Amino acid sequence: MGMLNSMMLGMVGEKWSDVSLGEGKDIISDREVDRQCKDGGWVILQNVHLMPNWLIELEKRIEANSLDANPDFRLFLTSDPAKNIPVALLQRSIKLTQEPPPGVKAMYLRSWQLFDEATFENSSKQGEFKSMVFALSFFHSIMVERIKFGPQGWNRKYPFSHGDLTVCKDVTFNYLEAAGSSVPWDDLKYIYGEIMYGGHITDDFDRLLCATYLDLLMKNELFEGLQFYPGFNSPGNMSCTKLNEYIMETMGQESPIMFGMHPNAEIQFRTDQSDTLFQFVFDLQPRTSGGGGGGSMSEVVGAYIDETTDKLAEGIIDIEDLVSRIEAEGGRTPYVNVFYQESKYMNTLVGEIQRSLEVLKLGLLGELQMSSDMEALQVALFSNRVPDTWAKVGFTSMRPLAGWMDSLMGRLKQLQDWVVDLGMPKSVWITAFFNTKSFITAILQTQSRKNEWPLDKVVVSCEVTKKQAEEVEQPSRDGSYCHGMTMEGARWDMNAMAIAPSLPKEMFCPMPVLLIKAIPADKAEFKETFMCPCYMVQQRGHTFVFLANLKTKVNYQTWIVAGVALLLDVVL
Repeated sequence: MGMLNSMMLGMVGEKWSDVSLGEGKDIISDREVDRQCKDGGWVILQNVHLMPNWLIELEKRIEANSLDANPDFRLFLTSDPAKNIPVALLQRSIKLTQEPPPGVKAMYLRSWQLFDEATFENSSKQGEFKSMVFALSFFHSIMVERIKFGPQGWNRKYPFSHGDLTVCKDVTFNYLEAAGSSVPWDDLKYIYGEIMYGGHITDDFDRLLCATYLDLLMKNELFEGLQFYPGFNSPGNMSCTKLNEYIMETMGQESPIMFGMHPNAEIQFRTDQSDTLFQFVFDLQPRTSGGGGGGSMSEVVGAYIDETTDKLAEGIIDIEDLVSRIEAEGGRTPYVNVFYQESKYMNTLVGEIQRSLEVLKLGLLGELQMSSDMEALQVALFSNRVPDTWAKVGFTSMRPLAGWMDSLMGRLKQLQDWVVDLGMPKSVWITAFFNTKSFITAILQTQSRKNEWPLDKVVVSCEVTKKQAEEVEQPSRDGSYCHGMTMEGARWDMNAMAIAPSLPKEMFCPMPVLLIKAIPADKAEFKETFMCPCYMVQQRGHTFVFLANLKTKVNYQTWIVAGVALLLDVVL
């Protein structure tokens, strides 16, 4: 944009049109494009990704005006990355991209170089002001670059920009000038983390992460050589040029340690990059062969249909019989109600799988005409991807089709075992639920009724045992034994019975059996614990289930910045 602004200095008045796209701006844009096309002016249309359908009309308008266009006419379009911009419009354009420099060091330098000595010369507390802006620049680079670690970095993606940093600089100047001898850290951290940067953040745990970084950086130790990360400390009061040199010389090769994360996070980041590349390559391959196994697409899919149909032959649970047996054995308790609902969800999924496979088989045999839905199902089965129609009524999962089907069979078995006697399993495979939150709620309801506690006055409490699922001899009277959880970002030390740093190249750590129960909220004094979020899959955010209080021998903030979480289902 800087180059574009320089070119436009000579274009003023009627020869220059600037339109920011949004609701109702398509009419204005059409008018200005037509006018400047005849008069030989320049038009810039900003944020065109906001109106993708109108872009089709714009491409037609450009085509219609091209024969009689003034040779001096120029059209500039700006957009965020988007998949819905017409290909024809892209092909006829000269494309320029502006991306932030990759890496924490490059981003840190770019952020710090927004300021010079003139930025600080009017401050009455120049030393503190410069140190705080220097720390804010580091904070900004961490906030921006952490996104590359995927869900372990941020639950959601946020558009942090240098505008956030410069406004924080202005706020810092004003507060320091108005403050007395002490820095108002709490006020400043609230503005940074809840308003400036926090204004972008929509996830509670991402907001906690942002606040934790600020707690670690914004304190009086900042003026006394505070360690930003091992090997890089706050340098004290230097000139801006010296501080540039300090960044260049002191910051070494980028590592997850800069973010407070375990080095294993780099392995996961690189693995995800490779998986994405290979998936793109695979999608570009012709659909005529079945890979190493040989055979056409129809042959491979036909064999899969026969195999899956056999697996699910006895997959439907008799709901009418189940209801009558539940009523005969005492009615629906919270636990029984959960398993009953899960059985209905399973029947819906298995029924959809059986129906769609039967229809597709008829299509492959030529007895039915292949529809677009049938072709999409065929391609998904051949590509080892879960079909959209199955995922819509299925459980939350990131597994490829083969692993997804294995998980389905395991979930079905737990339900079928429960249907036999309607008893509570000794240890519940917590991964197996379509709606895991309903099971956690059932635990709270059961204990609340038993102890006559108000339901809104109890919270979840977890006790990590030393047992594996097969070692549990009987169901718990207080809560439920649960297995199947995995820790990401750290590990569970069975000797210390506390969270510990991951072992090298150990991306995920299986957890032993946990006893999940309810306790009164006023007695929930979780000391020396990390309130670890538990998610259904590696794609965090909306898949959150509950908070598990896990013992830690170090400051709990260590695990927050490390992105530690419990996962119910993991794709290895």
